[in-house]
Amino acid sequence: MSTPRADDKKFMKIAYEEAKKGYDEGGIPAEISALQTAGRLPASSYKNTTMYTTLSPCSMCTGAILLYKISRVVIGENRTFVGSEDWLGVKGVEFVVMDDEECRKLMERFIEERPGDWGEDIGEEGEER
Repeated sequence: MSTPRADDKKFMKIAYEEAKKGYDEGGIPAEISALQTAGRLPASSYKNTTMYTTLSPCSMCTGAILLYKISRVVIGENRTFVGSEDWLGVKGVEFVVMDDEECRKLMERFIEERPGDWGEDIGEEGEER
């Protein structure tokens, strides 16, 4: 794990605002959405890119990060879910965990209010209320 860079906090704030929109809209994980929105680009286009994600990436999102050879990932928080950070590290991807309170609170709210969606997102069974 690496230390944050000067502009990481600014870009994490943008990722958080996007996550709030995604919370209301629902849909696919933000990492996958970002890659989809970028369009069909060769993996080499992402070589020196940083991906900002409010939560530790799940196995599917980590696979996409590795597939597209994204070299750095900044994670908002990993207290609610420790994804595949170890896999990123083993594969040589630099990652930073910001331990951002806003990101954590948003995920805690999501887990509480939408356990079925949460379970689906992390590949586990979740209870609907």
